[in-house]
Amino acid sequence: MDVGIGLPATIAGTQPGQLIEWAKRAEARGFSTLGTIDRLVYGNYEPLIALAAAAAVTERIGLTTAILIAPYRENAALLAKQAATLDVLSHGRLTFGVAVGGREDDFIASNSDFRTRGKRFDAMLETWDRVWRGEDFGTAGPIGPKSPNGRPRMLIGGGADAVYRRTAQYADGWIMGGGTPDMFREGLAKTNAAWQAAGRDGKPRTAALAYYGLGQNGQASANAYLKDYYAFLGEYADMIAGSAATDPQTAKGYVQAFADAGCDELIFFPSDPDPGQVDLLADAIA
Repeated sequence: MDVGIGLPATIAGTQPGQLIEWAKRAEARGFSTLGTIDRLVYGNYEPLIALAAAAAVTERIGLTTAILIAPYRENAALLAKQAATLDVLSHGRLTFGVAVGGREDDFIASNSDFRTRGKRFDAMLETWDRVWRGEDFGTAGPIGPKSPNGRPRMLIGGGADAVYRRTAQYADGWIMGGGTPDMFREGLAKTNAAWQAAGRDGKPRTAALAYYGLGQNGQASANAYLKDYYAFLGEYADMIAGSAATDPQTAKGYVQAFADAGCDELIFFPSDPDPGQVDLLADAIA
C-alpha cells in the first residue's frame, strides 16, 4: 500500500514557507502523494492552488485532492480546465478526488443550492467527461489543455449508493473521506460490485484518509485543530480528534490495518503545520 501525506493547507495560519518546505520534505522522504482537503468557510488555502504551489517545487510526488467539493464550484467547464491545467503543469501527477460535500455553510457562501448538489454533481461529471474527451465547445474547438493521460486520474468520495454508481461510470476509483478499516472494507465491496456491474475492466483504485500529530505536542495539536475544524459536527469532533495517530505505534497500526483491508493508498493529514511533522511521520512508519 502507498502512503501519502496531506499538505497543512487546511490548518488555519499555515505560512506559505511552511507549505513549500512541507512539499519538498514529503517528496524527499518518499511519500506517494501530497493531499488536500476542501472547505470554503474556513481559513484554509484553496486546494488546487495549494497543489499548484507544491507542484512547482517538486518533481515526482503525486498531487491529490482528497477531496475537492465540486458542486459549489458552479462552472463545471472551468473546473475541468483548472484540473487539466494542474495535471499538465505537474506532468500528469494530479489525482482529482471529488465529492458532493456536506457543509451547508460552504454552499450558502457560494450562493449554491445545497439540496440539489447531488443532481448537479452528476451533471458536472458528464460535462467533465465531454471536456476531457475533447468535444468541441465553440469556434476554437475543445476546451484545453489536454492532460498527459487524456484526463486527470479521478476518484469519487462518499458513502451513499450514488457514489459507487458514479465511481463505476466516470472515475478511476473510490476514496473514503474518513472512517475505520472495517468501514473501508464495506465501501470497497460496494465499489467492486458497482465496477463489475458496469462492466469495467481491471480494478478500481482506492484510497482512505487518517489524521495524525506526532511529537511532544502531537495530542494537543490534534485536539486544537480537529475540534475546531469539525466543530460543526458537535460532540463527534471529539471522536475525530481522539482517533488521530499521536504516537508511532498507532500510525504504523493504521498503515497495517488499511493495507489488510485492501486499500491502495492511505493519506495521513496533519494537525500541525510544522514541516518537522513530515519527518516524524516518515520515521514512525518506516
